[in-house]
Amino acid sequence: MANGVTLESLRQSLIRQEDTIIFSLIERARFPSNSPTYNESYVSTPTFSGSLVHSVVKETEALQAKAGRYENPEEHPFFPDNLPPSVVPPYNFTEVLHPPAALININKDIWDMYFKKLLQLFAARGDDGNYASTVASDLVCLQALSRRIHYGKLVAEVKFRESPAEYEPAIRAKDRDALMKLLTFESVEEAVKKRVAKKAMVFGQEVTLNNDDKKEKYKVDPSVVSRLYGDWIMPLTKLVQVEYLLRRLD
Repeated sequence: MANGVTLESLRQSLIRQEDTIIFSLIERARFPSNSPTYNESYVSTPTFSGSLVHSVVKETEALQAKAGRYENPEEHPFFPDNLPPSVVPPYNFTEVLHPPAALININKDIWDMYFKKLLQLFAARGDDGNYASTVASDLVCLQALSRRIHYGKLVAEVKFRESPAEYEPAIRAKDRDALMKLLTFESVEEAVKKRVAKKAMVFGQEVTLNNDDKKEKYKVDPSVVSRLYGDWIMPLTKLVQVEYLLRRLD
C-alpha cells in the first residue's frame, strides 16, 4: 500500500475511467472526420501557424495550467514547454510517485495513436463545419486517454512497494523484457477487452420505444473500443510502467 493507495483502489479507478473514455468517444463520434481541423495550414496568425487542433489544445492547456490542472500528478500536458504557472492556491496532493520517475510523459505517442490510428476507426467521413466543437471533443478524448495510460505510474509504484524483490533484479539489469513479462497478465487483459466492449454496447445503444428493432446500432463500434484497449491503451500503459520501474531505484 502506498499512502493509502492500493491495487484495488487503482483497479476501481481504472474501471471508472473506462466509462469516461467510452463516453468521450461517443461524443466525438457525433461529428464527422472534419479534416480541415487537422490541416497544418488552416490557422495562420502573427503568433501561430499550424492546425486548429494544435492551436486549441495548446491554448487550452495554457489556460488550464493557470487553473492548476497540471499540479495534479495524474494530469500530463501534451505541450509541456513554456506552460504558465498556476495562479490558484496549491492543493496538497498525496505524494505517491518516486520523484525521478514521476516526470515520464508519453503524450506524443498518445497523440500520434489517436490521430493517426484511432480516429479513423470511429469518426465517419465528412465535413459539417463544426471544427471548434470537434477539437473540444478531441481534447476530452486525449486527456481521458492520457490520464488512463499514465496511471501506469501509480500501478507500477504500488506493485513495486508490495513486492520489491520481484522487480529489483530486472530493474538493476535494465531488462525491459523481464519487466514486461512481470507486468503482463493475459487473462486480465482479455477480461478488460470484453468488459469495455460490453460497456460500449450499453452506453452507445440507440434507445427507442420500438421493441421490434431488428438490428443493434451503436454510436461507437464496441469492437473498436476493445481494440483501443488491446492494441493501444494496455500496451502503452505497460510501456509507462516499464519506464517508471527502470527509474524506480534512481
